[in-house]
Amino acid sequence: MPNKIVLSDMDLIDRLKADDETAISAIYKKYWQLLYVSAYNVLKDRQACEDMIQELFIKLWKNRAAIEISVSLKAYLYASIRYEVYRQMRSGPVRSDIFDDLPQRLQTPADYENIEYKELIAQVSSVVGTLPQKCREVYQLSRDECLTHKQIALRLNISTKTVENHLTKALRQLRTSLGSFFLLQMVMLLLKR
Repeated sequence: MPNKIVLSDMDLIDRLKADDETAISAIYKKYWQLLYVSAYNVLKDRQACEDMIQELFIKLWKNRAAIEISVSLKAYLYASIRYEVYRQMRSGPVRSDIFDDLPQRLQTPADYENIEYKELIAQVSSVVGTLPQKCREVYQLSRDECLTHKQIALRLNISTKTVENHLTKALRQLRTSLGSFFLLQMVMLLLKR
């Protein structure tokens, strides 16, 4: 069995620019899993993450002749997927679990010292504090006590559909209030994992 030749990222980029289809395949195999894990850690949506990464590699192939990578291929791909995750969060439908376990996903000793982390958590808390009382209560039962929609409905004597509506409203308000800057900070912090 012949030894497998491992190409550097720079070699792969050169081959990609020279229309070598094996280069895009090698880049895909090398980075797909890492990009998927980073995107999924934020979005928690398997199909959306797979679609985003597939689209990223299609664009990479289509723009191969004009591509200019000044840092590294890995940094370029991570920046591209970070942008796509951010775009998805800004323009995509409000997902009820996008802010699930946010503190736990951000929680590492280094992050507690991180000003952006503290600022983000303070901003989320501030927005939650402005929600109407029942909406805030539903959100806090969901996020703080980790209750299911059904458990919240039983506790508050409301329908599960009402619970879903309150959570959608709360998450829409968070997305609107956090604005681009804080949303980008959250994506950046989560994708560092």
